[in-house]
Amino acid sequence: MKIALLGYGKMGKVIERIALERGHEIVLKKDEFNTYDGLSTADVAIDFSVPTAAVANISNAFNANVPVVSGTTGWLEHFDEMTALCNEKQSGFISSSNFSLGVNIFFELNEYLAKIMSQFDSYKVTMEEIHHTQKLDAPSGTAISLAKGVIENSNYANWTLDEAKNNEIHIEAKRIGDVPGTHTVTYDSIVDSIELKHTAHNREGFALGAVIAAEWLAGKKGIYSMKDVLNLK
Repeated sequence: MKIALLGYGKMGKVIERIALERGHEIVLKKDEFNTYDGLSTADVAIDFSVPTAAVANISNAFNANVPVVSGTTGWLEHFDEMTALCNEKQSGFISSSNFSLGVNIFFELNEYLAKIMSQFDSYKVTMEEIHHTQKLDAPSGTAISLAKGVIENSNYANWTLDEAKNNEIHIEAKRIGDVPGTHTVTYDSIVDSIELKHTAHNREGFALGAVIAAEWLAGKKGIYSMKDVLNLK
């Protein structure tokens, strides 16, 4: 399979290594200093760039009839625009805040726990996420996905980085050293606490999941999620 890498930072380089190990070919390594030359020859594009570049990367891929796997966060105010373009160009699209197998299992556990805990008003849910100091958006896309998972399965209405109101989930975002990503969901009451936690040890899981998603998406049309890729629906 021919892969275009849209974004060639730390994650892009790990994705490149894993893709090559799995027998794929890299036809473009797009960064801020080069063009999209070679994009149209790709079977799939993997976008791990920055929020300000994501929309241009995804748009250029769809316009070149190349399906996209995007792990960039912080640009989702344009998500509907990108899905509309995907459908218009009859392409394929997977956008996820986190491609790690473990995190996607964590998402499922989070939703299941939220359904159970929605019956017990004595527990207040909060979240904490810790990432490396180079991460540009806060809270992380993974933390937002976790918050949405709780909101969709409880009486909570929103999340906030500020002091939470009764129907809001407080997310504490920390930027420390070179931490790949740690996310904790806590249900706290006066008698006890329940914690659900995922800790990434390195970037390998994110990169492998993105390559697996690209392998799954190649040749498909439509809007998908990691639930489809991992058969979690």
